[in-house]
Amino acid sequence: MIKLGIIREGKTPSDNRVALTPAQCKWIQQNRDDIKIIVQTSSTRCFRDNEYEHAGATVQESMDECDILFGIKEVPVDMLIPGKTYLFFSHTKKLQPYNQYLFQSIIQKNITLIDYECLEHEDGTRIIGFGFFAGVVGAHNGIMAFGNRTGLYHLQRVHATRNFQDLIHTYFGLKLPNIKIAVTGSGRVAHGILEIMNLLGIHDVEPEDYVSRNFPYPVYVHLKGAQLYKNKSGSIYSREDFHLYPSKYECLFEKYIPHTDILMNGVYWTAEIPRLFEWDDIQRPDFRIQTIADITDDKNGSVPSNLGDSTIDDPVYGVDKISFEKTQPYLPGSLDMMAVGNLPNELPKDASRYFGEQLIKHILLPLIEGGSNMIDKATLVKNGKLNEPYLYMNEYAQGIK
Repeated sequence: MIKLGIIREGKTPSDNRVALTPAQCKWIQQNRDDIKIIVQTSSTRCFRDNEYEHAGATVQESMDECDILFGIKEVPVDMLIPGKTYLFFSHTKKLQPYNQYLFQSIIQKNITLIDYECLEHEDGTRIIGFGFFAGVVGAHNGIMAFGNRTGLYHLQRVHATRNFQDLIHTYFGLKLPNIKIAVTGSGRVAHGILEIMNLLGIHDVEPEDYVSRNFPYPVYVHLKGAQLYKNKSGSIYSREDFHLYPSKYECLFEKYIPHTDILMNGVYWTAEIPRLFEWDDIQRPDFRIQTIADITDDKNGSVPSNLGDSTIDDPVYGVDKISFEKTQPYLPGSLDMMAVGNLPNELPKDASRYFGEQLIKHILLPLIEGGSNMIDKATLVKNGKLNEPYLYMNEYAQGIK
């Protein structure tokens, strides 16, 4: 009998998403009599304890008897159980300094850590994540913020609705002004953004038309790798080459700045990848952008005006275009930033159902039947030792800054 545990989220602020919903737990246990699911008690989860009980899961405080533990966000060090196998988003593979102590503790406690972010198909595409609903909520919030700034329309908060279907109903009859929106990225986040663009009836236009024409209706341009980056040598853009050698490329977003009212940013970013723009660009007379929804949310990242996370309760802040300091939103002379790190929490049940479906479809079977190449490649730490693909993290693991 394999015992799977769904742990209580311990990070503050608490995350209300889950890796498996009650209905998914019920399905697993009905179809696999060798699996028992134990759910740790929680008062903050989007599904109540008694919903898991009614689905046939065991709800209790102790997780000690579990073989594999599923979380969402980083697990606080004092909640880690030595010798266990954990799956959660650790935010450590980029050597993030704020999680270095967590990573060291995982090694010291002989834990096996499988990071959801590192689970990939053979072609390198991420298997599992909340990116689609991050894109949905982030795009909504970006449109909402522009309405708040201009007073031309009003959108309610996502978390005021019961679910995604209910959110869609709030768009009925909404008429947007003739705005131009730039959408960047090609992954799940971008797909979520595009879902909102289509639900709001915003027209898709080609890059050349976007920069050369005005339209009597709202439009968006979708900028993927080849439209955003150019090889400095003049060679044709190659996705594989770009991700291996990003410093060989320069960003092309500058030409879209004078034509964009709202930027919906969904690009993957590391320090070697060129930013979409620089601080000096914000002071240009033709810097038209008023609202940025930085959904990938890297502080000082692809969008330099990301000064750090905002919150679900207060999702938008301003950035003064002269001093570059954080201000209240919607002020004259400021740029509005939406940079929430846990956007899917506004639609937690929908996001959890989608996440759990991918987990069951692609991950669960190899995980409980001894592993696979896919699982191994996503295992950062195995029984307290760095796994081979992550030996570059050795100094990080040893506490060397």
